[in-house]
Amino acid sequence: MRRIRPRRSPAVPLLLAVWAGAAGVIWLWWSNTPSIADDNSKILNAGRITGLLAGYLMALVVLQMARVPALERRVGSDRVARWHAMSGRYTLCLVVAHLVLIMYGYALQAGRTFSGVVQQTVDSVNQLPDMGKAAIGTGLLLLIGLISIGPVRRRIPYDLWYHVHLLTYAAVFLTFWHQLSTGNDFAVEPTAKTVWYGLYGSVTALVLWYRVFVPVRLNLRHRMRVEAVIEETPGIVSVLIRGRRLHRMGAEAGQFFRWRFLAPGMRLSSHPYSLSAAPRPDMLRITVKAIGDHSAALRDLEPGTRVWAEGPYGALTAARRSRGKVLLVAGGVGITPMRALFETLPGASGDLTLLYRANSTQDLALWDELAMIAEERGARLMYAVNSPEGERPDISAETLRRKLPDIDQHDVFLCGPPGFAQQVYEALRGTGVPARRIHHESFEM
Repeated sequence: MRRIRPRRSPAVPLLLAVWAGAAGVIWLWWSNTPSIADDNSKILNAGRITGLLAGYLMALVVLQMARVPALERRVGSDRVARWHAMSGRYTLCLVVAHLVLIMYGYALQAGRTFSGVVQQTVDSVNQLPDMGKAAIGTGLLLLIGLISIGPVRRRIPYDLWYHVHLLTYAAVFLTFWHQLSTGNDFAVEPTAKTVWYGLYGSVTALVLWYRVFVPVRLNLRHRMRVEAVIEETPGIVSVLIRGRRLHRMGAEAGQFFRWRFLAPGMRLSSHPYSLSAAPRPDMLRITVKAIGDHSAALRDLEPGTRVWAEGPYGALTAARRSRGKVLLVAGGVGITPMRALFETLPGASGDLTLLYRANSTQDLALWDELAMIAEERGARLMYAVNSPEGERPDISAETLRRKLPDIDQHDVFLCGPPGFAQQVYEALRGTGVPARRIHHESFEM
């Protein structure tokens, strides 16, 4: 305990590197831009810079999908997912701006008005090299952006969204070539073309390694199968997964895998579920609440079913800890990573506290295990459930401070639904817990 040294997130250096890359792109544009004298030149050069920035961001969007361990396990999967979503929105806006500005500029050069942009686009696709592929790629990007809009995504099955989202790779590949064949900046700067090839080549190598080769090697080495399915409470099951030398996977309490169960109707589905117990050399366990078709189907898995896993992912581990005392807060099925941490976090008697929020006592999954762990470790276990009349418990700064007078001296690990997590986060900040000591990761990806 005297050697607690929290692992620092590399998020800030990475963001600085991203901004440095964007500055380099802008410098490339600026150094190849002559004086802009008329409106047509302004429009065309605005189209150039939006296109260059869109091409740069596309590479970053794919990099954020590559599941690089330095990102997934150090920055956090949820944070990388937010970066990916934000980068995707910016990329799509830049692509649309680039398309409209460039085609409008070309139309003006050809003596057409703004109404001639459509015809100019058709002519450019037919006449310029690689523009046909770029048009298809742009269409795919627009489709992916459409289904990723919140209201649309919530109305379509997760598996459909996930597989359509994978078309991002095809879209980036198709739009890449016209950047080099028609981009003036790469024609006059051979070094820039080499750098661009290096950027996209490096990202492609990372995707192939971490999305293809590493998962294949992991599953061939560990050969996982379903050992048993246990009903914990109505609607919540634990799946025991047996394999070979599982301790060599490097999984830690608090992390999750993306699981694919090779059973009829489930082979094409891959979903993230957290480990609900400390990893053992021959066994892993996940605990899942039935909130969708995939999670509901887990209760019918047969022993012996082959399991394909990718991971481990997630930064909600003991490495984030910076203080001796720790409060774990779980909401609903968010208890799964908290239960694993409750079992494994080092601590003396009285150092660990777990607060479990559920709708009713019947929904307190794994409660017997938690009580046994608390008794063995001298830890404190509390629950917060609705009253018989349905009134929600008060989880406010005042309540938390009353239960834990020294709460501002704790590290806090938090997992639960977004609304619950936000409420607890605000309450914790009200008690004086610094934001850097509130560790939260959402697995809704």
